[in-house]
Amino acid sequence: MSDAHDKADAHDHPRHELGHYARRIYAIRDLLLEKKILTPQDIQEQIDYQEQRSPANGARIVARAWSDPAFKARLIADPKAACAEMGIDATSLNEFVVLENTEKVRHIVVCTLCSCYPRPILGRPPDWYKSLNYRSRAVNDPRGVMREFGQDVGSDVEVRVHDSTADIRYLVLPLRPRGTEKMSEAQLAKLVTRDSMIGVVDALPASAARA
Repeated sequence: MSDAHDKADAHDHPRHELGHYARRIYAIRDLLLEKKILTPQDIQEQIDYQEQRSPANGARIVARAWSDPAFKARLIADPKAACAEMGIDATSLNEFVVLENTEKVRHIVVCTLCSCYPRPILGRPPDWYKSLNYRSRAVNDPRGVMREFGQDVGSDVEVRVHDSTADIRYLVLPLRPRGTEKMSEAQLAKLVTRDSMIGVVDALPASAARA
């Protein structure tokens, strides 16, 4: 094999520790490298891209929206363009919708068929999001699901359930916590959790940023 291929193997797990499907993936990768269809740099760039996708992206977006009303308006009107302003590439999402929570309305996102999820914004979906339990109960008893996550929604608050699909992905824009008026965007981002951007809970209280 070439020196480039040897470098690509530098961070591999010992092959005897890998399962059948992992060994098959490595074999396919080796073949693509050998035939020069891909380069080690191509592979590393994709790894870096995947690792950059995390809930921290969504937290930065929400914090900016809380701090900048003009940005929030652009985010709701054209989410992909607003993401691009912050260096976040959401172009892989077919249609992307931002759902703004209010005092009278809460939004909760579910994918009833599988696990469609805005990965460029939130990274990998949590296991519970993919579970049959959540996928069925979020539709039939969203308040009960939210209660289990620690969010007790009053009877005077409307809960709207949104079914994510391959064609449309959602991001919940949580309510800005009270007492955060003087906080920086970096401090605000600490209050934004993955679960709050799915909609099962609100953002953390202001005290969490000072903890």
